[in-house]
Amino acid sequence: MSSADTFTVNAGNSSVPCAPDQKMLDAFLRNGVWVPNSCNQGTCGTCKVRVLSGTVDNPPAPDSVLAVADQEQGFVLSCQATPTSDVVIDPPVEDAGAPRHALRDISGTVGIVRDVAADTVSMTVLLDEPLDFTAGQYVELAVPETGETRPYSMANPPSEPGKLEFHIRRQPGGLATEGWIFESLDVGDPVTMTGPWGDFCHEPEERDVGLVLLAGGTGLAPLKAIARAALEDDPEREIHVYHGVRTRAELYDVDFWEGLSATHPGVRYIPCLSREQWSGRTGYVGDAMMEDLPSCRNHAAYLCGPPAMVEAGVKALKRRRMPPRRIRREKYTPAVRLVPA
Repeated sequence: MSSADTFTVNAGNSSVPCAPDQKMLDAFLRNGVWVPNSCNQGTCGTCKVRVLSGTVDNPPAPDSVLAVADQEQGFVLSCQATPTSDVVIDPPVEDAGAPRHALRDISGTVGIVRDVAADTVSMTVLLDEPLDFTAGQYVELAVPETGETRPYSMANPPSEPGKLEFHIRRQPGGLATEGWIFESLDVGDPVTMTGPWGDFCHEPEERDVGLVLLAGGTGLAPLKAIARAALEDDPEREIHVYHGVRTRAELYDVDFWEGLSATHPGVRYIPCLSREQWSGRTGYVGDAMMEDLPSCRNHAAYLCGPPAMVEAGVKALKRRRMPPRRIRREKYTPAVRLVPA
């Protein structure tokens, strides 16, 4: 039975306590019950679960995210649903490759903030306690004095658990960027976060294939973590990195990737500009990949960036005969809120 201030959510052989104002996904992950999740904003549908009994407060989901037929069968988005009674759900399907890190609140201080490109900074947070995560995952940074959070992917591998590196691009009117990070954030400032989130993750068991990494803008961050983690497992790993930006002023981490290519013979780094002519590659990352690789049958891919870039990249990979099960994607859809004058 639930106590006065908590409900019980049962998922097969697992039972977790959940407060009336706590999202079910948060309760699952904090208690070690894995549910697939991605955006944590109610826009992707990854975390849907089927409620078999009990009631939840569940904001309406667009049918593009959760089909009407699914809603009629009792499916809800666990990242948005809070219990109003004890609840029983269908247990999530087990995924042997899913990350198993418990969700928790973490804190630290800003160690580095440096400009790396036009309207883009690299920020390193030194953690008060180490965080276990899988390369590709993200945390939600609490925006001071707002009660809101914003997601940012880690750019460093889990072998560096005492710090987190983020790549952050200014968003016009952005609550976190224009209202905080680019306005007043400084070295030594305290930072609070929740994580790790997400199932866009490096899969270390898949070592017998080359990797194709397609990034748009700061979508490079989780791919940097994945590439470094893969090379720690196998320094000879074949990795093709395509980084797409509009202009040369937006390009960053060039020295890092060129250095990685020099020390690891299997790494190829290809920056692409879509709106400026220069001595390097022009156009879109998916097109550049297709020009270079006649077949991707023996590769796996990770794509991260704006939705249009990710969708075009997926189509390009399929045209190069990459098995769909080996294509992992993360779409960056930054939340934008105008900062009050």
